[in-house]
Amino acid sequence: MKTRVGISNILWTIIFVLICIIWLFPIVFAIGTSFRPLQDVYNNVLNIVPLNPTFSNYLTLFDRLPMLKIIMNTFTIATTVTVGKMVISFLAAYVFVYFDFKNKSTMYFMFIASIFIPFTVTMVPNYLMLSDINLNDNIMGVIFPQIADATGILLLNQAMRNIPKSLIEVAKLENASHWQIMRDIILPMIKSQITSSGIWFFVNSWNEFVWPSLILRSQESYTLPLALQMFISAEGGTNFSVAMAVSVVTMSIPLVLYLIFQKYIIGTFTSAGIK
Repeated sequence: MKTRVGISNILWTIIFVLICIIWLFPIVFAIGTSFRPLQDVYNNVLNIVPLNPTFSNYLTLFDRLPMLKIIMNTFTIATTVTVGKMVISFLAAYVFVYFDFKNKSTMYFMFIASIFIPFTVTMVPNYLMLSDINLNDNIMGVIFPQIADATGILLLNQAMRNIPKSLIEVAKLENASHWQIMRDIILPMIKSQITSSGIWFFVNSWNEFVWPSLILRSQESYTLPLALQMFISAEGGTNFSVAMAVSVVTMSIPLVLYLIFQKYIIGTFTSAGIK
């Protein structure tokens, strides 16, 4: 029996190690390629260790593009979109759960049904609207159409429904306002759901390519995915070394933010699991 358990543990360990290798290989490949001359990339495609490491790809990247401005643009868009989505989702979910008004179920259904509307359907109307108010080539034009999200309303709505309504009733008997209820009762109890949703929104906004590519024109207003596209050509001539340098910059900033806030992120998920 012990032998079978030992063999099973070894097999699962091997599977886990293989999954980790498959998952980490593209990241290690991107980092290694970003320090390789372009000639070495074409000669030894799968060699992830640079034989003649160089920083020239990063120097070329920062010389050709205003990278600090681009990084700030990406961070500003991702942070603003995430905060906007979470605030609107929190307030909307609270209204749908704790307020009674006419046609509430119909309105909630319409909000949730909007999740299934493809982006391509709303892309052209949003573009025309932003053109009319002169927000083309402006990061605010990227932010406004993404500031609300029905998915966030759905997630926080389900989280609030799990809170005992007796707590809310007691708070109302104590003459607590809605703002006090949201701040002192609701917010602490769904902190893990807010954190997980916020991470999801931030990463999606950070990696967004299609919508910013329609709105932003000048390099000064570019985001990191657009900067990456500059060094990739469907007709050949792709500078893989510099493109991988952009990829490393793009992935490193979210990783740094995770390392800074990992204690709070893991803490919220842990508390959610205990609950």
